Amino acid sequence: MFGEKAGRGDAREGMTLISEDAFFHGSLVVKGSLRVEGAFEGDISDAVDVEIGAKGRVTGNLAAETVVVAGEVLGDIVAARSLEILAGGRVTGDIRTLKLKIDEGAHYEGACSMGSEDGKPRRRRARSEPDVAPAADTVS
Repeated sequence: MFGEKAGRGDAREGMTLISEDAFFHGSLVVKGSLRVEGAFEGDISDAVDVEIGAKGRVTGNLAAETVVVAGEVLGDIVAARSLEILAGGRVTGDIRTLKLKIDEGAHYEGACSMGSEDGKPRRRRARSEPDVAPAADTVS
């Protein structure tokens, strides 16, 4: 189980685990993988992989490359690569991801935005270009 996960992605030194009997309150910045089997209140950011176990519950926003939910998330999720909600999993909140999989028997309530983040920097540059162009026309 854990052996196959470690070999599938980027090199990781280990996985942070919040066990079934644990309760965490606050913000957590994870530079690797995280598995939540207990209760977590607060925001999770910068993670590579986040797994919410069947008994896990996250109340807060979550940002990672990939997210798998078998338990419950009450908050917004930004998954840069993919988000999967397994049968029995529950997500209540807005999500943004490139790839979404919701199994039969899963529950999802919220708004969903899918697509590449590549478009956003181009739009920002396009907005700044008109500011530069009139100055060049004025000089001519």
